[in-house]
Amino acid sequence: MPEEEDILKQPLTEEEPADAIVQDSFISPSETKTPDMEVHHHPDLHHKRKNFREYFLEFLMIFLAVTMGFIAENVREYITDGQKEKQYVLSLYEDLQVDTVKITYLINYDDEKINVLSHMNVCYDTVSKNLKATSCMGALIKYSKTNRTFQLTDRTLRQLANAGGFRLLSKEDADSILVYESMFRQYDDFQKTIFQGAQDNVRSTLNLLADFKVNFPLQNPATWWGKDTTHTDLSGPLLFSDDGALLNRWFNELALYLRITKAQRILLADLKDKATKLMAFYKNKHHLD
Repeated sequence: MPEEEDILKQPLTEEEPADAIVQDSFISPSETKTPDMEVHHHPDLHHKRKNFREYFLEFLMIFLAVTMGFIAENVREYITDGQKEKQYVLSLYEDLQVDTVKITYLINYDDEKINVLSHMNVCYDTVSKNLKATSCMGALIKYSKTNRTFQLTDRTLRQLANAGGFRLLSKEDADSILVYESMFRQYDDFQKTIFQGAQDNVRSTLNLLADFKVNFPLQNPATWWGKDTTHTDLSGPLLFSDDGALLNRWFNELALYLRITKAQRILLADLKDKATKLMAFYKNKHHLD
């Protein structure tokens, strides 16, 4: 080796004999032996080949684990959906209770209105004979100047629609509440178009017919709403002029308004009947308190 040759070529000194230099340049195999090290025995990497049965058992265990997880998740969702369904039904039941109270109040109001307006023939005969004898018109104006409308309690319906909650209800439950909502839409369309149109006509003609000084106090319910529903005192003769044709027109429009009010009452009664039946249905089916 080059290094050994270089060493041999170096001049000899007194301190280092040549034999010593040669000896130092060679290291015996015993001196190069590394320290004792721990020996690890590797396992035999040649496994025994699995048979079909072992593969099948492994597959079966994995399949069962996945299936059981899927079933557990479905059971959890089923329980959760069942709880949500019960909450929705209970909320619908409470909304229907509110609706029936409101509808009952409006039906009673319409009954009063129909009772008073049904006497318009007598009033017409009285005023036709004496245009200054208009005191009977006060009650007719009182029950034809305003209306009280019904608005559906749609708290739960909006939640069902916005959150996709209808899928949680049974078909029977969902269909029943949708029928009820449809009945309300029919009533709402009627009172916003036909009923409101009839009332606007009565008001418009009255504005042409009535003296401002006498008619103005009637616009404040506190001045005439009392226990006597058949009579309302006026501060003087109501008619602004002796226009009999205009007076006749007002009574004709009032008669139409009465018929339409009766039709509205029928719609309200049907709506209340549907709400009452729905409440009984939900209470029995879902065991509501």
